[in-house]
Amino acid sequence: MSSRAIVTLNGVTKIYGHFTALHETNLEVGEGEFVTLLGPSGCGKTTTLRLIGGFEYANSGTVSIAGQDVTGAPPYRRPVNTVFQDYALFPHMTVAENIAYGLSVKGSAVAAGERKRRVEEALEMVGLETMGKRVPAALSGGQRQRVAMARAIVRRPRVLLLDEPLSALDVKLREGMQVELKRLHRELGITFLMVTHDQAEALALSDRIVVMKQGKIVQVGAPTELYDDPSTPYVADFIGASNLVSARYEGRDGAFDLLRLDDGTLLRRVGGNPSAASSLQGVVTAGIRPERIRLDVFAGANTMEARIVETLFHGDRVRLELALAGDAGRIFADIPRTAGTGRQLEPGGTIGLHVDPADVMLFAPEPRT
Repeated sequence: MSSRAIVTLNGVTKIYGHFTALHETNLEVGEGEFVTLLGPSGCGKTTTLRLIGGFEYANSGTVSIAGQDVTGAPPYRRPVNTVFQDYALFPHMTVAENIAYGLSVKGSAVAAGERKRRVEEALEMVGLETMGKRVPAALSGGQRQRVAMARAIVRRPRVLLLDEPLSALDVKLREGMQVELKRLHRELGITFLMVTHDQAEALALSDRIVVMKQGKIVQVGAPTELYDDPSTPYVADFIGASNLVSARYEGRDGAFDLLRLDDGTLLRRVGGNPSAASSLQGVVTAGIRPERIRLDVFAGANTMEARIVETLFHGDRVRLELALAGDAGRIFADIPRTAGTGRQLEPGGTIGLHVDPADVMLFAPEPRT
């Protein structure tokens, strides 16, 4: 993170009764960054967002925003605004009135002329300049989402909190709104902190992603870093699809780690994950992205034979579910449609596979929790 931190969590924990929703957590979010908290339900990402927004209070640790300790401050005392998952628009107010509401409440009120100007500016920014007189019920889901965004940015917060803002939209509309979110972030220049369980959304939008599991941060990094060099099998499997198979570590051969799969296949692995040192012994986990598997067979290491279990058509590609020889497990391979031209890719057939040594990931066993 190159920019100075605008949000800092220092040793923050959150406990509900006997359940620890967030273990001792340290995190810095840089000014102007787009950071996403990513993980499955119950991992602590929404709790983290609510602690920053002031909707929950930490049991220990401190929350600082723009250099000020706001750990015990209510939401209206923090330089943040939130776009909620359900948008939380007032149904009896027009679009313009919804957007203006935050500028008319005590403590944040501005003069009528300034309020009107800023509402018009916010409407234009989200592309709804002709819809100020409509009520929320007369809008589409995507338009209501834009109103919620306009209402949040009209107060000019230092940090914009986004609680799964696109989850209620259909796939095509969600993709369009991702482009709009990216544009708004660039034009506003403020910090965006988003919660999502959608890995594709996180990869597309974020400067950095915070991957969480069971109330703890597992890894923080740029999308390319997390995809190409995940620190654990959990991250590899959550950020994109990964084939994770058991292997035995057999030492080094020059620049290569040598891994032996249960079917006897030898995998040579170079570069990548620093968590797997050459001193590893015994059972480890090998990871291979489905799109990095090729149907060509070369002599020597990194070739394997598999039986086709099922084929799934995905438009520009075909996903093959494959059973490795000797009950060594099942993997998936994503291949371009053209790569399968002239080949028999029907269930029951046998096919040869190859993976480049640079595309093999290596992980030490994760401790049981």
